[in-house]
Amino acid sequence: MDERGNAVKCEKILLGLTALFLAFLLALFFRDRAALKAAPVAVETERAVSQESFLPDVSPLDINTASAEELAGLPGIGRVLAERIVDYRAEHGPFGAEEDLMEVSGIGEKKLAELEGRITTGH
Repeated sequence: MDERGNAVKCEKILLGLTALFLAFLLALFFRDRAALKAAPVAVETERAVSQESFLPDVSPLDINTASAEELAGLPGIGRVLAERIVDYRAEHGPFGAEEDLMEVSGIGEKKLAELEGRITTGH
């Protein structure tokens, strides 16, 4: 019985310690919850910002006169795509509007939207 009594005593001590630990965690939970209610967290969302506000001094690049090197500096236009633009311009003549750039293989609506305000046809 002595062994059995010690085992029961150890179990009671462990249950007591577990109860204290859980009470401590519960107290932390309610403290943090009260702190969140007292000071709400501000979450900043994405805002639409005009290009002029962060690139005020950038003048649009004329796609009818720009070299392949200059075109490659545009966002989303690499060396290969810049060469395609120059080749298309040499074969079909100058672009009449920025939207005509979509006739070049590899340029779609999304890429054209990225170039908005950064290109011009010089007209």
